[in-house]
Amino acid sequence: MIQRQKGCNDIYGREAKIWKYIDQVIDALMEKYNYNYIRTPIFEATELFHRGMGETTDVVTKESYDFEDKGERKLTLRPEGTAGVVRAYIENKMYGDPNQPVKVYYNGTMYRYERPQSGRDRELTQFGMEILGSDDPLSDAEIISAAVNLYKMLGLKEIKVNLNTLGDNESRNNYRKALIEYFKPHIKDLCEDCQERLEKNPLRILDCKVDQENEILKNAPKTLDYLNEESRDRFEKVQEYLEIMQIKYEINPSIVRGLDYYNHTVFEIEAKVEGFGSNNVIGAGGRYNGLVNQLDGPETPCVGFASGIGRIVMALELEKVKLPIVEDIDLFLMYVNEDEKKYAAYLSQELRLAGFIVDTEYTGRALKGQFKQADRLNAKYTCVLNSEDLNNNEVRIKNNKTKEEEIISLDVLIYYLDEKINTDFPEEYEEECECGHHHDEEHECCGKGNCGCGHHHEEEE
Repeated sequence: MIQRQKGCNDIYGREAKIWKYIDQVIDALMEKYNYNYIRTPIFEATELFHRGMGETTDVVTKESYDFEDKGERKLTLRPEGTAGVVRAYIENKMYGDPNQPVKVYYNGTMYRYERPQSGRDRELTQFGMEILGSDDPLSDAEIISAAVNLYKMLGLKEIKVNLNTLGDNESRNNYRKALIEYFKPHIKDLCEDCQERLEKNPLRILDCKVDQENEILKNAPKTLDYLNEESRDRFEKVQEYLEIMQIKYEINPSIVRGLDYYNHTVFEIEAKVEGFGSNNVIGAGGRYNGLVNQLDGPETPCVGFASGIGRIVMALELEKVKLPIVEDIDLFLMYVNEDEKKYAAYLSQELRLAGFIVDTEYTGRALKGQFKQADRLNAKYTCVLNSEDLNNNEVRIKNNKTKEEEIISLDVLIYYLDEKINTDFPEEYEEECECGHHHDEEHECCGKGNCGCGHHHEEEE
């Protein structure tokens, strides 16, 4: 038997519905923030990632899926989304669009050859958003606020933003020199990879997975001590905008991010979920003002964020967040003979086009088996088509919960179902507040909740 590849997953059933729901929330949120969807190829020229992400990053040196096609072109399965977006921005001359800045988001599969573990796969799905063409600290704060709001809309309660800055090129270079000077006497006490990183990119040492608990790393110089006045002022502006937006954050000088293209603002977002483990980061990002120029485009300030969908799903499951996932159907049509089957085909088509979730029998089950299938599908209503009723232009509709049955004229069936479904089966999540999240208890993002009667109230009723 051929099996799926290590580090890849088949997603189906209820889990697939959760993934689709997250996609829908992402699309709705991005619409509110006025970001446009962008789709880039799954594979790109290998050079794009080597130049864009940096030759010293683990993703490039150890984890990228590199191959040659039949034309002997060197290609790589994309390990992250930002480099491809920047390539598209340059190639399609988006910098010439009068509507600036360019705000885009993506949601697709990435590939990294790393040891599979809980929440980390070789094929992963990643959502990300980018603002290209703005150096305003407000755009940094907007990216962070959108990420935080996404997690809260999905129902995660304890979200923590860890914030830092690498400063401009001058500040980063000064910090780089300080790190080299600090690490040189201790370099033999670090892993082989860190020894190689010392001269190439010492900031990568701070992001090392092997030595992350090493006291040498914990006592290393902090970025904030090497900021020039301009970088310090800019970082204070970002904090000011976050406070205006009521986004809680903590300054964490140890955040440096693992990719070479970051400067100024960098951040990680944690979900404090029991059972999530020590690595509870579910999203991260920062500013990368030099990447567009580095990939042969014009000087363009940019800021972005990315989050693994698999990590979000895991956090939701561990926190037992109740999602409004549709796990029932409106009507199951049953029949016995061929003429009734033909009418089931016709009627299911009409009802589906009218907006109802309808299913029918496809495997030749007897009527008793069809009733069991209706129960398995959580059908709200069932309808046994029979020739006598159809000759009278009627059908028998049964409420599968109360078992009450009514004879309905086919002429009013659509209106009947529309009214009955809304009254007999009211939605569990009836109303959505302005934060975009359905609530059954008070949530931090908006302070609103469900009083228990099925409606949401701003004041006592």
